[in-house]
Parts: sequence; C-alpha cells; structure tokens
Amino acid sequence: MNKKYYLIVSFSFFSILGFCQKEPLLVEGFAQGTTYHITYLDEQERFFKKEIDSILHDFDLSVSTYNPNSIITKINTNQKNVELDSYFITCFKKAKEVWKNSDGAFDPTVYPLVNAWGFGPGKKQKIEPQRIDSILKFVGFNLIQLKGNTIVKKDTRVALDFNAFAQGYSVDVISEYLNSKGITSYVVEIGGEVFAKGKMNNGTNWVIGIEKPIDNKSSGNPFVMNIKLDGLAIATSGNYRKFTIENGIKYAHHIDPKTGYPTKNNLLSVSIISKQCITSDAYATGVLVMGLEKAKLFLEKHKELEALLIYSDENGEYQFYETPNLKELLCKVE
Repeated sequence: MNKKYYLIVSFSFFSILGFCQKEPLLVEGFAQGTTYHITYLDEQERFFKKEIDSILHDFDLSVSTYNPNSIITKINTNQKNVELDSYFITCFKKAKEVWKNSDGAFDPTVYPLVNAWGFGPGKKQKIEPQRIDSILKFVGFNLIQLKGNTIVKKDTRVALDFNAFAQGYSVDVISEYLNSKGITSYVVEIGGEVFAKGKMNNGTNWVIGIEKPIDNKSSGNPFVMNIKLDGLAIATSGNYRKFTIENGIKYAHHIDPKTGYPTKNNLLSVSIISKQCITSDAYATGVLVMGLEKAKLFLEKHKELEALLIYSDENGEYQFYETPNLKELLCKVE
C-alpha cells in the first residue's frame, strides 16, 4: 500500500549482543507496497515465510486500493453483490469507531481527495478551490454504512481508503498467527508499524526506535527516542516521509477531511502506543490531523493511548509532548 515508513526497528543489536540460546528467526519480504520484518524465537525453529506471505496476499485482496481485484476496490467502483470478508469488516468497524472518537479528524472517505492530490493510485488532478469543494460533497463517513454484510452508500461517489491504518491491522493479523503457533516472543514490523511481545532470548526487551522527523523520502533518520514494547503496538504518522513540493510549498499526504487540503499545523510526528496496532495506526493519523492543542485535549480523555508528539515551536526548534505514563516505556538512545 506504500503508505509510510516512519518507524524503524533496531535490528542491528542482534549482531552486537551475544545469545546463550538459539538466535531469533527473521522472516522478511515485501507486502502492501512496502517491506516487512518479523523476528521471533521458536525452539522448533519453524520458518513461517510461506504462511506469512499467503496471509498478507489475502489481506491485500481485501483492503488494498492498489489492487484492482480487492474488495475495497469493488466497493469503491460500486460493483454489485460484493462479498465482504472479516478483514474488510474489521477495518470498517474500527474506522467508524475512530471517526466518531476523533470528531471526524480520521475519515477513510477522504480517498477521492487523496487521489486528487496525487497521493493515491489515481491520477493527480489540478487543484482548484471549486474542485476541492465539489469533492467534499461526498466526503464524510456518515455517508456510508455497514448493514449486515453489505455496504450502503448515500452517494455512489463515496469511496474508502483504509491505507491510513491497514498496515497496522496487518501487523495484528500476523501477530495473531504467531500466537496461534505458540510463539510467545516476537516483533512484527510492516511498513514501520510494530507490535512486540515477550522478550529477546537474553532477557531484554524488544526496542523500537522513533525517528527524528527530518524531511527524507527514502532512507532512515536518526532516532530521537527508543521505546520498550511487550504486548504493545506502536505506529507513527508524520509529514516528513511522504509529501510533494509545488511552487516551493510543501504538501503533506495527510488530508484534513473537513477542509479537503493537506494538514497544516506544527505537528511533525505522532507516535501512538496501544494494545493493538490497528488502533495505534488509526489514531496516529487522526491525532496528526487534529494539530497540537486539540491532540493534547484528545489524549487527556483517552488514557488507553500513550503518545509522543514531536512539533516545531515558533523558532522552528523541535519540541516534545509525552503522555504521563510514556516514560515507563522509554529507554536510552545510544
């Protein structure tokens, strides 16, 4: 899906630390237009790449807007008698929940706007106020409903984009698969979204690095903070990896569903930690769209989420906002 890659797992320590037991197994590959890396401990030394690739293939056939045969594409093109699967239904229900909780800051029906701005599979359009206004008439998650096993639209032009959180959900799906195989210590990373459980075989935590939000479309940035995860997921959204520059103006790929334009606020990066990666991923996007002050108020009400917000002050310097319990998960950046 080629959504983003903001968060890099620190795998390099595997070659530095000694292990008294067998080394972790690493499965890696490509899915959803990005890369994945899955590391786990297994006394039986089973290698699950074939099974994982099969799961991710089926996942794409459900919720990838880049796949012309996917369920979401069929919904967006108003094909009849589309059979929904559990992946699509889970995404839809989670999207509706986050849309309501975020007061519309997170809204999957921005898909026509994402395409218009050139951030989706569709052809970029000429951006004019009247064009944006015309698209906004059919943007709104109140315009589409799930009734039984059927999608019902109030306007046939309404289209969905789950890319803002589908990678996070795919992390949960693979994590559930590893759980089913009796794996109790692992880290799953897909496109920068991560869930980790248990500990490494030297007894230390899985550690995830959060990048400094420097404009950089291709390679990794230095870490500003490391997070210890055990039974937790983390997802990061930012405006520094996927953007365009036109006439000297930077346009980030996060679209404000209320204005129809890319977000313009001083939030540079939002990292959300929760028990499910689909939750972390969706709220990371919604909080970034909110802007700093609304984000702080939102996080004060949602104690189930831990967050690190990186923003620029009036002098262009990096500043940090952390939820109260985040410090318990922090560890030193070497």
